Amino acid sequence: MIEVKGKGGQIQFDGQYVTITRKGLLARSIVGKGEKRLHISQIASIQWKPAGAVVNGFIQFGVPGGVERRSKFGNQTQDALKDENSVVFTKQQMPQFEELRKHLDAAIAQHHAPQQPASAQPSAPSLADELAKLGQLMQQGILTQAEFEQQKARLLGSQ
Repeated sequence: MIEVKGKGGQIQFDGQYVTITRKGLLARSIVGKGEKRLHISQIASIQWKPAGAVVNGFIQFGVPGGVERRSKFGNQTQDALKDENSVVFTKQQMPQFEELRKHLDAAIAQHHAPQQPASAQPSAPSLADELAKLGQLMQQGILTQAEFEQQKARLLGSQ
């Protein structure tokens, strides 16, 4: 479980679900108190703005059917602060958010990767194949005629 705290919200990621939790006065006044859970299959994109020396950064989750709008220059972080799918972070908090982003990217990629078919069990050799192998072993002198007949009887008896 990864948990990071930003300004006005925190994010938890358990490998399957992203939970954005809003607590405190700042969260209540801007977005509203509460919790939002997104399964990784619901996340269509992750927008990232790194924090600078003077400005905060943010992580924002795009969801299919969500209404995304482009912020005006200089308003990205302010708009993200009001968005229910975003959490704003400071320069000091950014390393934890980068770690979260790395884990989310890996989980989303794994979720969307084509499923590999279960390894197929090798099929049992046919009776004819087994008899042919026994015949070759006898011709090579590895099996005697008696051993060949014994193994042949075993195979034919197990039909």
